[in-house]
Amino acid sequence: MPDKIPEAVALDPKAQRIADRKRWMGAFNLSLAAVLLLLVIHSLQGAVDLRGWMVQPWSTAGLLGILGAPLLHGSFEHLAANAISLLMLGTLAGGMYPRATVRALPLMWFGSGAGAWLLGEAGSYHLGASGITHGLMFLVFILGLLRRDRPAIAAAMIAFFLYGGMLLTIFPREIGVSWQAHMGGALGGVLAAFLWRRLDPRQPRRKYSWEIEEELAEADALNPDPEGLELRASDDVPVLWHRPDPADERGVVLPFRRRD
Repeated sequence: MPDKIPEAVALDPKAQRIADRKRWMGAFNLSLAAVLLLLVIHSLQGAVDLRGWMVQPWSTAGLLGILGAPLLHGSFEHLAANAISLLMLGTLAGGMYPRATVRALPLMWFGSGAGAWLLGEAGSYHLGASGITHGLMFLVFILGLLRRDRPAIAAAMIAFFLYGGMLLTIFPREIGVSWQAHMGGALGGVLAAFLWRRLDPRQPRRKYSWEIEEELAEADALNPDPEGLELRASDDVPVLWHRPDPADERGVVLPFRRRD
C-alpha cells in the first residue's frame, strides 16, 4: 500500500505547492541529465567503435547491446527525436509517479533490448532510447487506467495527446524503425504499471469552497460546541436555592391600625 502524505503537507496548501514543485523539478532535472548524457555519448560515437554495444538479434555477442543500445543513436536527428520524448515523458512520469518510475526503468531498459534481440532479424543492429520512451508513455497511460484518480487520468490524457501514436509504433509499420524495441519497452512499462500502481501515494485533492462549507456544517451538527464556549441549557445549570413547598408554608397575620 502507498505511504500516506504527511498530514501537515496535506492540510497546508503552501507546503503542498512547495512539495509538488520540488518533485516536478527533480523529475525534470533527472530527465535533462539523461538527455545530456545521450548527447555526450553521441559525440563520442564517431571516434570509438561502439557496434559491440548494439543489440544483435540471436547473437551471443549481441546480448551486450541490451545494456548499451539505449545509449546509442544512429544520427543526430534520431537522438533529437528521442531526447524530446525522453525529456517530456520522463518529467511527466517522474513528477507523477517518482517511486514507480525509478523501479520501472530497469524493466523498460531490459524489455527494449530483449524485444529487439528476440524479435529482430539476425544480422541487424538495433540502437536508440525509443524503447525507453515507449515504456514511459505506456507506464503513464496504464497507470491512469488503473488508478483512476483525477491527477492520474489527467497525466494519462496528456501522454496520449502528445504521444498516442506510440500505441501503433509497437507494430511493424516503417522500415528501419525497431518496432521490436518499442514493443519490448512498452511491455516493460505495462508490467511496471501493474506491479507498482499503488507505490506512489495519491495526491491530496484540492477542495472547493462549497465542499469545505459542507464539511464544517456536518462537523457543527455532530459537535455543535467543540470549544465549550456556548452556555449550557438551563436544565444543566445547578440550582443554588429551592423555594419551599407551598404546603409547608404557614400564614402570618400582620396587624393593621384602624383609622378613626
